Parts: sequence; C-alpha cells; structure tokens
Amino acid sequence: MNNKQFIAELARRMGYSLQDTQKMTYQVMDAMGDSFMEGNTVIVQNFGSFEVKKRLERIMVNPKTGQRMLVPPKLTLGFKISPTWKGKLKSEK
Repeated sequence: MNNKQFIAELARRMGYSLQDTQKMTYQVMDAMGDSFMEGNTVIVQNFGSFEVKKRLERIMVNPKTGQRMLVPPKLTLGFKISPTWKGKLKSEK
C-alpha cells in the first residue's frame, strides 16, 4: 500500500475528504518527526514504538577491494511492534 492508497483508505474509513485526511496525516508525521529530532520515543498504543538509536562508529571492509574504512556514528530510527500485533501476525501463518 503506497501513501496515496493509505490516505484514500483512511479517508474512506473516517468519512473525511482526501484533502483533510492528507493534511491530518502529514501533521501527525511532522509531529512525530519533531519528536524524533528531540531524541524522544514515539509510542503508538496497540501498534508499536519508534525510537531514535545511535549507531556507534565502526570499521567496515569493502568486499571488492578489501580496503578497510571507518564508518562514522549515526542516528537511525528503530521500530518495535506491539505484542498485540506480534501475536496477530504469528497466528496468521
């Protein structure tokens, strides 16, 4: 499901126009992004949590040339699914 399909389905379920739903969706994403920039964890009840994690500096080897390179530290976004959804997904198999 891409962004356009997601917004259309959300608008259908909620009874709002596509434009209003798109604005609300983008505002939620902007608020989440602002929270990530502050280093906060965002928890969506019964869905999961998003957390900014710091990856440490590490050494990697280019498999083609064998050259060793230093990869600088960086921030990544991690997601942990809620136990409710984890159980639902396991039971679907």
